[in-house]
Amino acid sequence: MEDVYDIIIIGGGPIGLACGIKAKQAGLSYVIIEKGCLVNSIYNYPQNMTFFSTSEKLEIGDVPFVSNNPKPSRSEALEYYRRVALKFKLNIKLFEEVQSLDKKDDYEIITSKNTYKGKNVILSTGFYDLPALLNVPGEDLPKVYHYYKDPHYFALQKVIVVGASNSSVDAALECYRKGADVTMIIRAEDIGERVKYWVRPDIQNRISEGAIKAYFKSSIKEIKEKEVIVDTPDGELNLENDFVLALTGYQPNFEFLNKMGVAMSEDDKKYPQHNPDTMETNREGIYLAGVICGGMDTHLWFIENSRIHADMIITSILAKSKKSVV
Repeated sequence: MEDVYDIIIIGGGPIGLACGIKAKQAGLSYVIIEKGCLVNSIYNYPQNMTFFSTSEKLEIGDVPFVSNNPKPSRSEALEYYRRVALKFKLNIKLFEEVQSLDKKDDYEIITSKNTYKGKNVILSTGFYDLPALLNVPGEDLPKVYHYYKDPHYFALQKVIVVGASNSSVDAALECYRKGADVTMIIRAEDIGERVKYWVRPDIQNRISEGAIKAYFKSSIKEIKEKEVIVDTPDGELNLENDFVLALTGYQPNFEFLNKMGVAMSEDDKKYPQHNPDTMETNREGIYLAGVICGGMDTHLWFIENSRIHADMIITSILAKSKKSVV
């Protein structure tokens, strides 16, 4: 283990890996710390998920990503990023959760297993760890899921899907096609505009024909053991129910950003403060990379358009190190 790394990278997703690759290519010492498995967020995606982006837009390290389909699947992405990590022999510490950060001469990071010191820190922790809660009575019942993996479990059951995003629509269609009785509860007037363009007509047609029931401009008021109370424009409904898939989105770990001393906007967007040219935050030597840069606007940054953060950060670190040598 290095006495002091040039860079400590927190988060072992695609952008964290991209930062590690760029650091290694620049001759900088680094370590990537990930609280779960390699590309943990992608591992926790639904098993049958396909990406919106084509495979070449998910590539890192100039390693070709060859997919069997126009849009790569979760399993293909796991295979690809694992092979990239092995190809570059990246220095990754998995299943280590960062517990604290302190700044003396260098940054000291204490994890669940070790202590690391680094001159710079890159936060690339994504947003998939914390679900956006409904905050209604009964949300803590075992029948409520904020993550969705596989439709077979819900076959022949009465399933309520909350939301109209990509994850909600995918879950509703898959569960319906496995024989579930699916009802969607949607706050908006229609299915979200950002839903994958090849999926949106499918869900709209299923709703139109009545195969999947949908209540628009509606919200869940309470979840009970055998029913769900829903507020609709036509009044309150009691719907018989076995499971609730509350797929209402996810958010960055703002408490963790606070611990790291990163300032955020005071509005409900909670944009982390950073220089858009270097990705450096208000704390000197702490950088942001990936979707975490968008605060609550988690649709602003994704793999495709945040791969450039790795180049920007390493360029900034190299420029500062040259100044310090001079």
